Amino acid sequence: MVSRTLSLSMSLFRAHLVFYRCALNLNSSYNFGFLVAMTFVLQIITGITLAFRYTSEASCAFASVQHLVREVAAGWEFRMLHATTASFVFCVF
Repeated sequence: MVSRTLSLSMSLFRAHLVFYRCALNLNSSYNFGFLVAMTFVLQIITGITLAFRYTSEASCAFASVQHLVREVAAGWEFRMLHATTASFVFCVF
């Protein structure tokens, strides 16, 4: 029973993914476009997340960033991910 189900799922996998037709001019440069698109989406998501906690007043801006980095759970990860993806977009693009 299990081998029959596994065989069926593998045949579906092979039919839909392995033997899927692709364009003849498809090359490795499309990988960089995909990477830039995914990092741009990640940049938008982290930017919106960081904007929820940021205060733009001159007297409170630094304090809001420090609060985000030190006191918000995983705030420093979002900030570093946002900075790293921005650098990655400029390096690849």
